[in-house]
Amino acid sequence: MGLFDDDFYSTKVSRRTSKRQETPGYGNSRGWSRSERRGLATWQVSVISSVVSAVVAVLLFGLVTGDLTREEPEAAVPVASQAVSAQDPFERLVQAAAVVRPAVVSIINHKEDNEELNILDESALGSGVIYSKDDKKALIITNNHVIEGSGSLEVVTVDGETHKAELVGTDKVTDIAVLSVDAKGINTVAQIGDSSQLRFGETVIAIGNPLGLGDSLTSGIVSYTERTIPVSLNQDGVYDWEQAVIQTDAAINEGNSGGALVDLDGKLIGINTMKISDTGVEGLGFAIPVNHVIETADELVKSGRIARSYLGVYSVDLNNPYVPLADDQIKELNLPGSVKDGVVVLDSVGPAKEAGLQFNDVITKFDDTPITSTLSLRKYLYEQTKIGDELKITFYRNGEPHQVTVKLLEKPQE
Repeated sequence: MGLFDDDFYSTKVSRRTSKRQETPGYGNSRGWSRSERRGLATWQVSVISSVVSAVVAVLLFGLVTGDLTREEPEAAVPVASQAVSAQDPFERLVQAAAVVRPAVVSIINHKEDNEELNILDESALGSGVIYSKDDKKALIITNNHVIEGSGSLEVVTVDGETHKAELVGTDKVTDIAVLSVDAKGINTVAQIGDSSQLRFGETVIAIGNPLGLGDSLTSGIVSYTERTIPVSLNQDGVYDWEQAVIQTDAAINEGNSGGALVDLDGKLIGINTMKISDTGVEGLGFAIPVNHVIETADELVKSGRIARSYLGVYSVDLNNPYVPLADDQIKELNLPGSVKDGVVVLDSVGPAKEAGLQFNDVITKFDDTPITSTLSLRKYLYEQTKIGDELKITFYRNGEPHQVTVKLLEKPQE
């Protein structure tokens, strides 16, 4: 009876009954009650004893034969699942870093004007990610601005080995470049993730060579999965392109460019490319989504360049709040009052010159699409046309509207 520690199954019940039977005030007229209760208590105890004995016997038999434990696996599965989902998140950081770390390299850019650098400045340092390998060559993704103006390139792996690198191809617009090195001694390539599956708040790791401190790691979260930010391709302060990027608060510094942004499975989901650095600004780093990167890298490996349509105009925006035209310049264009936006031609070469476009012509449409800025001009050319297409251009010259058709050529490599 010791298996059940409560009053219902305790022997105290019968003792309380006995006490009540001996208490004064229960006369002979209620003797039937005493007799009946005594009979009921005995019957209850007998039944309970039988049931308890049977239960104890079943329990003991189950424990001895193991049948009890064979009937519980379904209940044990959720417990195991909970243990996996409750895995230490900090340990996942450690494991993810260990997976991708050997595939991240430091890149040294020996620039054309100073190949014998004794002290490397920050602009000569960057990062890269080994993403493909065969028996002869290993391919490395980095940023165009990391290798720009290079005389020679070297790659330093995580074990300290230095490899001479060759430039396979580069693209200024997407800021992606691909290098190759001898595959000897290269044993790890990055696992490619899917940047389209990123979620807000997801934990990520940035690995690279910030300030020459190779093999450095920082962590943070995805602040925005795919943000579009304006960029100046010529670094002249005029925003003439837009870049789709992953925003993160993982620390990204000089030299991190070209390095890996990875998820907690150690899979590459972005290539670190830039940060916003200004007074009062913190935690605004950006990486190019890996889905865009691989598409560009594959084309660079195949052709050494990205083929795009080419018009051949150098231009400024008619209405640019950051770099506005002077009043006398606008007056010289002699535009009708209805024309508020467009692109002013400063010079024309190639197809544009052949079609007759001149200085101070104001382009307002490509085909039937309004062109309001140099950015919209470039996006239409790169995304809506292909080499060899005929493009109808609407423009104003000395206040009068004109149209001309231009056959687009391939953009020359810069």
